[in-house]
Amino acid sequence: MNDSNSGMDAGVFDQFIEQLQRYVRERLLPAEKQIIETDRIPEDIMREMRDMGLFGLTMPEEFGGAGMNIQQYTRTVRELSYAMPCYRSITSINIGMVCSALKNGGTEEQKAEWLPRLAAGEIACFGLTEPGSGSDSAAMQTMAVKSGNGWVLNGTKRYITNAPHANVALILARTSKEALPKNAHVSAFLVPMDTPGITVGKPDKKMGQAGSHIADIIMEDVHLASDSLLGLQEGRGFIIAMQSLDNGRLSVGSAATGYARRALDSALRYANERKAFGEPIANFQLIQQMLADSEIEIYAAECMLEDAARRADLGENVLVKAAAAKVYASEMCGRVVDRVVQIYGGAGYLAEYDAERFFRDSRIYRIYEGTTQILQLQIAKHMLREWAQQG
Repeated sequence: MNDSNSGMDAGVFDQFIEQLQRYVRERLLPAEKQIIETDRIPEDIMREMRDMGLFGLTMPEEFGGAGMNIQQYTRTVRELSYAMPCYRSITSINIGMVCSALKNGGTEEQKAEWLPRLAAGEIACFGLTEPGSGSDSAAMQTMAVKSGNGWVLNGTKRYITNAPHANVALILARTSKEALPKNAHVSAFLVPMDTPGITVGKPDKKMGQAGSHIADIIMEDVHLASDSLLGLQEGRGFIIAMQSLDNGRLSVGSAATGYARRALDSALRYANERKAFGEPIANFQLIQQMLADSEIEIYAAECMLEDAARRADLGENVLVKAAAAKVYASEMCGRVVDRVVQIYGGAGYLAEYDAERFFRDSRIYRIYEGTTQILQLQIAKHMLREWAQQG
């Protein structure tokens, strides 16, 4: 069995990536038209993704997962994200967020109960954001109150990816009315979604990302057993969430980078096919400049992500580097898809061409798992703290 950082055997991983690349191009890309029309991933593809182990990439082998390290996981996300975003979205909460939280903070009993189920393809969601709070934990309203041997949960979570399909939610809730130092007023709970008192709102209509669904989770007097508290420890929810968000941010950065590559490949093909003034527009230097700038920026994002993931596997604190890589990759993707629309010209504004979809799908990458602006503040805060300590 692998330790937590060694990951999958390198040769086996290379074979897996080759298989995944073929699967993405031969199976997932052709299904995109159907997903756009129906706003859902076909059930046969969901079964195939479960059979390929895509829901358990980073789960330890003893719990039925592939045992990938973070470098291997981020590479896998890049390859999967060459296809439309919903394929990553349905798997990534299991892997990047809830699995990380269980590995970092769960009891052995909680790991034994939930990790095999998540690895097999049960769907998880992660409940942090609320109507009035996101990264601001002091404003969190969801409350968990002790009751007998368990807890009673009340509150609403907003914009929760996979909520309409989830079997389990990792919910962050206050266990103290006062805002405590180091966010010790926030705890994490493993909540089966069929627990009485839980209502999932109607899926929100979104700008892009067809086939990926978000919705509110409303909790009214939800009674939970005592062992639903992650790690059986109060006050560690926000710390565990932030550790999980490092993986989540590397996943989003990898998704943005993989999708930027897809968009650039599309623009490269179009520029060679589209003719103006009697020759392919790929011959025009200002088109070449947009293609070259995009290639340069994708390469830079790949390097940042690989470095941050390598450091994470070595056990380094990568909070700043994961945030930096996510910011750069997501902003880079926005610039690339904007250029792709420009290269397509008038056709780039039409829904019948892919460029318009790439543009809409990519916009969310700069927002979720921490907006660019929140992460800039976080990075600067750590820089200033280190400066002060050196003084």
